[in-house]
Amino acid sequence: MDLLIKMTWDPEALVWIAESDDVPGLVMESGSCDALIERLRFAIPEMLQLNGAPRSPLRLNFVSYRHEQVAI
Repeated sequence: MDLLIKMTWDPEALVWIAESDDVPGLVMESGSCDALIERLRFAIPEMLQLNGAPRSPLRLNFVSYRHEQVAI
């Protein structure tokens, strides 16, 4: 099963926020992108199991968005 996880940088809160339409109820945050991915690797299978999804191999596809404004 392929899952798409979107991670967006929140410059006001200074955290990465992860959400996915493929994982009902998924909203996690962390100050580090790598730390967030590590947490998601364990949380997503557990969440899917609690939601009654059938057991199958998962492929987690992470897409990150971070927009910065700079002066020239």
